[in-house]
Amino acid sequence: MPQARNYRPRVADGELADRLASAGAVLLEGARACGKTETGRYAAASEVLLDVDRTAHEAIAVDPAFVLAGATPRLIDEWQLAPVLWNHVRRAVDERRASGQFILTGSAVPPDDKTRHSGAGRVSRLRLRPMSLSELGHSSGEISLTALLDGEATTGATADLAVEALAELVCVGGWPGHLQSVARAAMMANQDYLEDVCRVDLERVDGVQRDPQRVRRFLQSLGRNVATCASLATITRDANGPDDHLTPVTAGGYLAALERLMVVEDQPPWAPRLRSRSRLRTAPKRHFVDPSLAVAALGVGPDRLLKDFAWFGFLFESMVVRDLRVYAQAAGARVYHYRDNTGLEVDAIVEAEPGRWAGFEIKLGVGRVDEAAANLLQFAQRVDTAAVGEPAVLGVIVGSGYGYRRRDGVWVIPCGALGP
Repeated sequence: MPQARNYRPRVADGELADRLASAGAVLLEGARACGKTETGRYAAASEVLLDVDRTAHEAIAVDPAFVLAGATPRLIDEWQLAPVLWNHVRRAVDERRASGQFILTGSAVPPDDKTRHSGAGRVSRLRLRPMSLSELGHSSGEISLTALLDGEATTGATADLAVEALAELVCVGGWPGHLQSVARAAMMANQDYLEDVCRVDLERVDGVQRDPQRVRRFLQSLGRNVATCASLATITRDANGPDDHLTPVTAGGYLAALERLMVVEDQPPWAPRLRSRSRLRTAPKRHFVDPSLAVAALGVGPDRLLKDFAWFGFLFESMVVRDLRVYAQAAGARVYHYRDNTGLEVDAIVEAEPGRWAGFEIKLGVGRVDEAAANLLQFAQRVDTAAVGEPAVLGVIVGSGYGYRRRDGVWVIPCGALGP
């Protein structure tokens, strides 16, 4: 089949090609509307779209093998609408004994089924997230995260993203469907997206009926607590109305369903060995898969962010964490955060492998670079580098300005110059 027209290249394209070369099938997962179908189509030779093709479901009812026939790689879009296909894909991979047979895409994790094989050794999983600033065309990518981890990055990059532009980028988000939309239309679409989550998607993912109003207040609480380590109990209290009785158990069910929809993606804590007697905190940081959903949950726009720079700072951090996750995954790395009992925190730790890691503070304003750099240096002194190795880089990621290495060794990196 011809490749998708006007396709905007994704960082994950290379990852998908590598996985197709090494596995019989690739499961491309991600939140609804993050671009899975078009990314899969770009790499596929044939396709079946289960969310629009009724005849495919009729064929599956007769013999699921019918929809697996076609030029390879064959895209099976929204496979979770016909979970029976999972075992048939696995069996086809076994029988064909060839790599790159199928690309499966899905925007929800179907209920556990003990009869469905895990797919280990046959199906490689690849997470797709909303687009990063580099993919959107708002970052030059001159400062490569991979190069930073390898100690090969260069200085001299600049990025001129005004604070008003950053506010709009946070509100619009990295959704491919917004590439041709004006900001106002994109923000309205984000609010509609969350309304669908409240009224339709959560029930679809696990069959549990929920009060959309309570879900809406829960999402608003997550939005207010974005990029913090707020506990589920704290979020529950914040979400409760004056006459409501949302319990942590119910809220936990909301969160689990949102995770299965891949609408939220918490940032786990990093647990290195420490030189000091400080004790590590184990709470995750709360994030939507894209900060635009936090904004949409509260029904506000860029003007509100420019009047509340404290919250704007958390949203900016969440946007940078989104980008770091995209770039880190391509480098075989994961993104964590650090927090100990003394109150010392580091916004993002990128760990590629034992002994190869980097620490980043994320600050909207360049006026906080000195403070952030001092924090990073203090943190580096606490980590037992004999156990985890020296950091490949310590850096402060800022909204705009110059990219350079300070005399104390800490990098200053404008988000509009950061890339994979």
